[in-house]
Amino acid sequence: MCCPCRVIGHGVTVLLAFLAAVFLAVGIVVRQRATLDVPAEHGVSPVMIQTLVRRPLWWAGTASAVAGFVFQALALANGSLLLVQPILVSALLFALPLSARLAHRRVTRAEWAWAVLLTLALAVFVVLAKASPGDYEASLSTSAVVAVVCTVAVLACVIVATRIAGWIRAVLLAVAVGVLFGVVAVLTKLVMHVLTNEGFVAVLTTPVLYLLALLGVVATLLQQSAFHAGSLQTSVPTMLVLEPMIAVILGAVVLGEHLNAGRWDAVALVVSTVAMVAGTIALGRDEGAYEEQLEADLAQKAQAASGNG
Repeated sequence: MCCPCRVIGHGVTVLLAFLAAVFLAVGIVVRQRATLDVPAEHGVSPVMIQTLVRRPLWWAGTASAVAGFVFQALALANGSLLLVQPILVSALLFALPLSARLAHRRVTRAEWAWAVLLTLALAVFVVLAKASPGDYEASLSTSAVVAVVCTVAVLACVIVATRIAGWIRAVLLAVAVGVLFGVVAVLTKLVMHVLTNEGFVAVLTTPVLYLLALLGVVATLLQQSAFHAGSLQTSVPTMLVLEPMIAVILGAVVLGEHLNAGRWDAVALVVSTVAMVAGTIALGRDEGAYEEQLEADLAQKAQAASGNG
């Protein structure tokens, strides 16, 4: 591929990844709002799902999340996991003003400062992250080991989370969600690779597509539970940071992707990655604090209403 074509392709991939982040951000904020008045005891249960599926607001958030996944898949059709997945942490940049608007509040100077840091770190990463494509022919033994490790990790987190409450539940569910969506990203890359190289019929006959659909549904349901589990300032940044980390690691181990970077480029990439993680955690904590305040206000209103009744 000629150099101009490579640059254009890189730009299109980055644009699609940012569009994915925008729609994922809208989905996160809207679905968080939809869970605010669900009782805490129904945080990891069919009752919560039955409640949410009756709400148009939840369906709107879910539709936005699905649109985000479509843009993510399109980005992965030509771009590597090492480039696309870290860009998705910019979802918090778009969630911040949207959440503030819905909560009728102003974005603080500290939040804007962290947002600027995250933006600059993303810019450095996008410019320097030049990944070599993998062979996308994952070996059976490696895939089996990865599948077992991820399954055990997710099940352990969910089982423990169902037996406790509070911020620990939120963290455990967020870890499970981050691992699952990291695996979903890898499976999405494999499906798009088959689609672009072998066609639509080949995609329909590969078991990867159906595993992707199953894990995507499970991850979405767990994500909704994590949103509701409390301590959102912990759950949201945990899943947003962990997902690209898992996807990048699996992209290197399973699919053979790797970065082409000199010594100083590698140093700059490490620094920008650390800055992205710090910015994401800081913004997620601020966002979660406002979410918890909203939950407390709703609980007070409900108590007042029941007392007056």
